[in-house]
Amino acid sequence: MPTTTTTTNGFTFKDWEEHPVGPEGVFPRLARATVTNAFAGALTAPATTCAYTVAYTGDTTGTFTGMELVTGTVDGREGAFVLEERGTFDATGTHCTFTVVPGSGTGGLTGLGGSGSFAHRYGDTSVEYAFDYAFTDAAAAQSA
Repeated sequence: MPTTTTTTNGFTFKDWEEHPVGPEGVFPRLARATVTNAFAGALTAPATTCAYTVAYTGDTTGTFTGMELVTGTVDGREGAFVLEERGTFDATGTHCTFTVVPGSGTGGLTGLGGSGSFAHRYGDTSVEYAFDYAFTDAAAAQSA
């Protein structure tokens, strides 16, 4: 059974581009967003690629789902993996949970699994995240 590691650190938004899907000014409404983030800590990735679908239920409220391609390192092991993200937002900020897509790890991140969360308060420039992760025994043997 793999040992789970917990890490906390931060990430910053490097870019956010949003495009409406359908008519604007009515609710509910949809939008697509592409985002670039930069992660620091045990999970280090200088520029992720993220795509969200956002469902607005009001001017400042709604939900979102997305996928984030993370290319970088986890505990010094290099590779890439995908996070599946789901969250809500309101006038104060954003709450999100995420899970590593099974089988998405490449290179030294093959066999990576895990989940985490973050909460962003509007106006903050950095977002603290928590990430619980483990590598399968086969992946650990491969990197040894």
